[in-house]
Amino acid sequence: MTLKTFFPAFLLAAVTLTWADAQGTLKTDGHKVVYNAVIYTVDPDQPRVTAMAWAADGRLLALGTDDELRAAFPSAPARDLEGRTVIPGLIDAHAHLYGLAQSLTQADLMGTAGKAEILEKLREQEAGLGPGDWLLGRGWDQNDWLEKQLPTRDDLDRAFPERPVWLRRIDGHAGWANSAALERVERDLSGDWQPDAGFIHRDADGIASGVLIDRAMELVQSKVPEPSRPVMARAVSEAIAVMTRHGLTGVHDAGVSRDTLALYLELIERDEFDTRAYVMVSGAGEHLEWLCARGPVHEPTGKLVARSVKLFEDGALGSRGAALLADYSDDPGNRGLLFQAAEPLREDIERVLRCGLQVAVHAIGDHGNRAVLDALEQALPRVPENPGRHRIEHAQVLDEQDLARFSQLGIIAAVQPTHATSDMYWAGARLGPGRLQYAYAWRSLLDSGARLALGSDFPVEKVNPMLGLHAAVTRQDADGWPEGGWQPQERITREEALRGFTLDAAWAGFMESDVGSLSPGKYADFVVLDRDVMTVPEREMTEVQVLETWLGGKPVFVKAPH
Repeated sequence: MTLKTFFPAFLLAAVTLTWADAQGTLKTDGHKVVYNAVIYTVDPDQPRVTAMAWAADGRLLALGTDDELRAAFPSAPARDLEGRTVIPGLIDAHAHLYGLAQSLTQADLMGTAGKAEILEKLREQEAGLGPGDWLLGRGWDQNDWLEKQLPTRDDLDRAFPERPVWLRRIDGHAGWANSAALERVERDLSGDWQPDAGFIHRDADGIASGVLIDRAMELVQSKVPEPSRPVMARAVSEAIAVMTRHGLTGVHDAGVSRDTLALYLELIERDEFDTRAYVMVSGAGEHLEWLCARGPVHEPTGKLVARSVKLFEDGALGSRGAALLADYSDDPGNRGLLFQAAEPLREDIERVLRCGLQVAVHAIGDHGNRAVLDALEQALPRVPENPGRHRIEHAQVLDEQDLARFSQLGIIAAVQPTHATSDMYWAGARLGPGRLQYAYAWRSLLDSGARLALGSDFPVEKVNPMLGLHAAVTRQDADGWPEGGWQPQERITREEALRGFTLDAAWAGFMESDVGSLSPGKYADFVVLDRDVMTVPEREMTEVQVLETWLGGKPVFVKAPH
């Protein structure tokens, strides 16, 4: 094995340092060596080593064998990892950090089995509210209930006749309101009118039933009071702590406001932001105008980059808002919601490209994905100086003829493996067997030459990336169902899955020179595991525990001993 090094002259002085005090607390100053480890680098030139060293500035100096590193740094403090597994810090290539923070201030409805359980959780949440506060929650999914019909305002009114209640569906593409919340909307919601790119469910009398889909949600959401800045600052820090506990050192935050970006920068300045965020500002309006005028943001500590804009072209499959080329198999006459016609979509994409920014477009249905691919195919030649690495977020349902277009156009498929294992129980009913063949088609995309960047879409799914690695490799749930995997021809290998959560995610965020693999010159972002996720039986992948998470050579999470 060849010692791979990066030795700036001013970093070669040895520093005497004890790794741990009497209580076993990790020390963080100086540069260090770890050895006797199983280190998966995701560096194709040196894929597996047993030791590595990094400098006081948090950059890796060298990787190689135990003997090579101990000889290269004879006076540096060295720590024996006792054969434990190390992987690069994991990067969630599509999630919602601010959304996770918001969810920590609301009722958590994920995994609830029905309306009775939801009402119980809401009563618990209400106990901490003031007289005029809204009761907020997120995570309900009618597909998990015994009766799978959408809920109504009446289900909430009996328990909360006066307090406004607003509950976002698990996918964030539908909301459930009680009458008190609906009454806050200034426009009459009854009748047969529908908002652009949205849908108001109504009863037989034409009265809003309480469920609003996609852009109809804004009618209620715009009336919800914003939490205070101190509350959200604490919540963001708590959300980052959840990430680091699960081995995430980076997140691509898909669709944030200018104010949210400013909050992140404030937390970085206060040294209260223990992750790396690649930020996509939301929409083609004021946030794009601001970022276009300012130019890409590259925060000096390497903890924040903002050079991307997120657009939307359709809704979600679970709430039947994903735009399909043919009717939903379980809802004849409904083809979902296409948010923009071809020409306005192309114009918005061109605006992003002319600002020198990356465009990332949400598309879930086969019609939504085709519309985005068509618009990109037209827009890219018109702005040849564009930065490239443009993305389709989710890319869940594809038509066979569109698979190869990702590679041909150089478009990244930013996909979330646990969406497949969450949706597999009902996706067949939505799509039918023909379309299902090209849904969540990761293997087909890779084989066509496309690049995958993997994520979770948290808080839509759980934060834990081990669940994503397992889902990508097995296409099974945590209980091992179905045997052999769902649509098993679309499984990918462990190496491909790890790369999707590390180097390819970094590449999708223009950060591959700093993170994504354990290579000399990059940040020492890494995770220590309790077992080898690359070799344990597939059924055990979800049980792998993070022992330590390091960001820039400093521990940001250390699992407490039992």
